[in-house]
Amino acid sequence: MGDFHPDAHVKGFAGFNLIALICNKFLPIISPTFSMQQMYKVYYETEEVGDYYADLLIDDLVIIELKAAESLCEEHEAQLINYLKATKMEIGLLLNFDKKAEFKRKIFTNDRK
Repeated sequence: MGDFHPDAHVKGFAGFNLIALICNKFLPIISPTFSMQQMYKVYYETEEVGDYYADLLIDDLVIIELKAAESLCEEHEAQLINYLKATKMEIGLLLNFDKKAEFKRKIFTNDRK
């Protein structure tokens, strides 16, 4: 598939605040390795404590959290880190679609859980 730039692919047909919502439907169409709103069990040590619904996933390995905010903030990053801590996934991407698209990558390895 090559490099994917959501801002370039989606911005042409949606307003800034709708991009995250459309991207949620658009990414699985262009690549079958994307899945959306998939439920994952959340564990504390070995005890199941609840469910988490990921915005998007790639190959059940990478969590993608979509935002449509003025800018990414510490709370958004903390939310993604908490999702990584609570699941078996180690890589997370935080994508923000506002007037200026931005992203952050977070890693939390399983040996730290």
